[in-house]
Amino acid sequence: MEGLREGVRGALLIAVLMTAGDWVWARFEVPHRVAFGLIHGFALCAAIGAVLAWPARRAGFGAFAGAGIGLAAAALFYALAPLAGYAAMFPAWMAFWLAFDALLRHLEGRGLRAGWRGGLAALASGLAFYAISGIWTKPAPGGPDYALHLAAWFTAFLPGFAALLVRRQPAAS
Repeated sequence: MEGLREGVRGALLIAVLMTAGDWVWARFEVPHRVAFGLIHGFALCAAIGAVLAWPARRAGFGAFAGAGIGLAAAALFYALAPLAGYAAMFPAWMAFWLAFDALLRHLEGRGLRAGWRGGLAALASGLAFYAISGIWTKPAPGGPDYALHLAAWFTAFLPGFAALLVRRQPAAS
């Protein structure tokens, strides 16, 4: 299957970045403020955009578009958080996968809207994100277990990257 290697690499790279971010939040006891959340979403999604656009040799454009997606997703979280608390993270998480699908479709010349792959990425990655959410909703009493965080973030990101990047190879004729 074409794109599987890129999906695994992308999920691993972003898992490493997220784990490093977890270390920064914990090590420096960064307070959870809107500005810091927006910066976090901006940086994370810039990296995701670069990873997704790399095969098209448009990593710079992907990073720029991804940063905008990250700001929008973080803003969605903060708009919903007064009503839903941390549960607002799930629609924001799913929305950014739909937006990244639209970015890929744009790079492929197929318009600027999400397709079924974005829906699959949002659903599958949303379920995985929910499954690992204990790493931030119920933090470990002695501080983060970074190996566990790395595995959890990889688990959360892999379905999204796989849904967007894996393609079936055409049948040999």
